[in-house]
Amino acid sequence: MTFRRLSRIAISACCIFSVMAFGHPGTLSAKAEDADLLDSLPGPAESAAGNYLAAVVAGAARDTRAAALYFREALRDDPNNPELLERAFVALLANGDMQEAFSAARQLLKRDSSNGLARLALGVEAIKARRYVTARKYLGSGGRGRAADLTATLLTAWSWVGSGDLRRALDTVERLKGETSYNVFRDYHAGLIAAVGGNRREAENRLKAAYDVERTTLRVVDAYGRLLSVRGETEEARRVYEAFDRLLPRNPIVQDALKRLDAGQTLPALIANTQEGAAEVLYGLGAAGNSQGDEIAALIYLRLATFLAPKHELAIVTLGDMLERLKQYSSAIEVFDTMPADSPLRSSIDIQIAISLELMGEKDKAQKHLEEMIEANPGDVEALIALGNLLRSRKEFAEAAKIYTRAVEAIGTPDQSRWTLFYFRGIAYERSKEWPKAEADFKKALELAPESVGSDRALVLNYLGYSWVDRHMNLEEAFEMLKRAVELRPRDGYIVDSLGWAYYRLGRYDDAVRELERAIELRPADPTINDHLGDAYWRTGRKLEAKFQWNHARDLGPEPEDLPKILEKIEKGLPDEDKPAAAEAVEKPQNGG
Repeated sequence: MTFRRLSRIAISACCIFSVMAFGHPGTLSAKAEDADLLDSLPGPAESAAGNYLAAVVAGAARDTRAAALYFREALRDDPNNPELLERAFVALLANGDMQEAFSAARQLLKRDSSNGLARLALGVEAIKARRYVTARKYLGSGGRGRAADLTATLLTAWSWVGSGDLRRALDTVERLKGETSYNVFRDYHAGLIAAVGGNRREAENRLKAAYDVERTTLRVVDAYGRLLSVRGETEEARRVYEAFDRLLPRNPIVQDALKRLDAGQTLPALIANTQEGAAEVLYGLGAAGNSQGDEIAALIYLRLATFLAPKHELAIVTLGDMLERLKQYSSAIEVFDTMPADSPLRSSIDIQIAISLELMGEKDKAQKHLEEMIEANPGDVEALIALGNLLRSRKEFAEAAKIYTRAVEAIGTPDQSRWTLFYFRGIAYERSKEWPKAEADFKKALELAPESVGSDRALVLNYLGYSWVDRHMNLEEAFEMLKRAVELRPRDGYIVDSLGWAYYRLGRYDDAVRELERAIELRPADPTINDHLGDAYWRTGRKLEAKFQWNHARDLGPEPEDLPKILEKIEKGLPDEDKPAAAEAVEKPQNGG
């Protein structure tokens, strides 16, 4: 996405402050004793030093809630410490404690009037309060360089919209020059500004220019489609959404827009006012930071975005997803729950809430949450798939297969995008020892999955190919499937293991050793791969190494049904067997395959 390169520049402005407050990702968070210390401090410590240490550990672990708690407590004991104040400010901002963060920002500016992040935060606070002159004062002198200039320029432009000066707003956006990547970003926000300011011709010209370059970016597509709808160009709006749907099917926002257009409704504009426009700037930067791994900087932008526009759907989704990935599940659920009930994303958000509940150990609540969704809407395919996935993750394979079957029935005739449903049900059937049903589903998944899914197709090729090899079935076809799977995912240890095991089943033990050793390099802690390599070593006469691998497999926690077999091999080795006749059926590849 063209936005990403531009946003990377702006993200760096926040990163400076986030590293100061939270430490480098590779420092404290890597130590086990830090996690133990954090676990041992459920509440504030008795000393400023204790709270400071706990805050630093929490920050290194990217636990914004704990960091905010401990920095807040440390600051109470040492309120005049400037470094502590700055760290506390960033922690409070990242955790969404906005009023305390704004108070800290004011204190910071008394000590250092050039603090860029403090000025940004207070500029956003002023935009929220419709104090646009004040906002421009904060934004106009708060930073240096491209990073600060990008953010401040766009927010200042939106402040001029709030002041009723559309020409000054558009002129301000035009300052974004100097890099080709600026063009789409500039046209996108200029189009939104012109639409809010009432200049529909300028809005259409600028949003069309952005759309012509970024037809796969949902936000650009939605803004342009909505503008066309407002102008009464319903058929053109429908074409815009349908083109996106062909590329990325079943997006709830796109599906909702098409449904409303088909019902003869006019779609409202994407951005209705200055606050939402400024929030859109911050959301875009936060989303880019999220995709680039700049977690704390992204959290800050997204917190500011949702402060300005509490119902910004994609900011809610992105912020909640980030918190979930950081294992802050209760905070993620709090954010997810702010999604409006009438949003087309609400059903997806409810599924995410169930996932967060499952990840935080609330298994009964997670399952009940999904079951209530399905009870309210029995044809909710995504909720059915989510419940099936949940049951499959718990190894309740027979029940998962039943739920997936309900999803298949609800779909009717599946399109290409539903290949994963048959893949998931195939896994559930295979693990339930219903191989004929599993085989049929894997074949259906391959039939549906287009080549365009790329490396994801390797998952089906691998599962079906490995299952055939393990059952001594269709060895030639399985071998070709597994070679193709490795081509698609050469760094996937499980798939390389499957190819190695196919060589083993064919009696080509030297080739098996080569591939299985490579699989071990990729997945050294997997018991099955270690077990397979032990078998291959044994067949090539490397019996001491074989026993070493089997012992390693035993110690890595294999599946309960595999452990007795491994123990028997450790004790007795493998029985003699003839080279499989099937080995001659597949021509040995040249130059190592």
